[in-house]
Amino acid sequence: MKAVITGATKGIGKAIAAKFAQNSYDLILVARSLSDLNKLREELTPYGNVVFIHAADFSVKEEVYAFLNSATINLDQVDVLINNVGGFFPGSMLDEDDETFEKQQHLNTNATYYLSKFFGKKMRSAKQGHIFNICSVASKVPAKNAGSYSVTKAAMLSLNHVLRQELAPHDVKVTAFLPGATKTSSWEGTTIPDEKFVQPEDIAETLFTILNLSKGVNVDEVLITPLDF
Repeated sequence: MKAVITGATKGIGKAIAAKFAQNSYDLILVARSLSDLNKLREELTPYGNVVFIHAADFSVKEEVYAFLNSATINLDQVDVLINNVGGFFPGSMLDEDDETFEKQQHLNTNATYYLSKFFGKKMRSAKQGHIFNICSVASKVPAKNAGSYSVTKAAMLSLNHVLRQELAPHDVKVTAFLPGATKTSSWEGTTIPDEKFVQPEDIAETLFTILNLSKGVNVDEVLITPLDF
């Protein structure tokens, strides 16, 4: 079994990579930093999996397609796609530079679109596979001082719904995760205790459980939030 994980070296992506490695998946890991990717591959080596790495900035379309072109050559089939890469740049939408919105759109929406089309077609032909899109609670309720983030994550959730509609007749599953405050690098420097957050491992455990449900069931959305934040 093979899984592609974007944004794989930190937070949610790293927790998912570890969970899949522990369960004998071969991994294709993508992130911006080659040194971080090499470090993660070393950490996962004891599990004996095949781990491919690819460094790319997914806010740049050409770098997304460079990865996809590499995947065309090196991958015959992928069983699971985790669209986890994303960007969060807080601020007032009315006062921010256009580039703030555009970069979040490229990361949070466009990259998911490109990868899902590419691997979705492969899954459609194989009549099997599962795509997970790591969205946000802001996909449904705009977060304060994060307007552009909320808009692009709402678009990502809409994309998730379209993918599920188009792929379900071909036995391909599509699931959206909508995490609340999760202890990732976005919260670096906070004084809020760790136990107040959703942990990346919580998302990894839940995702893997969903992946192993019976063939005829699809979990459309997972809303996972802190108990008392």
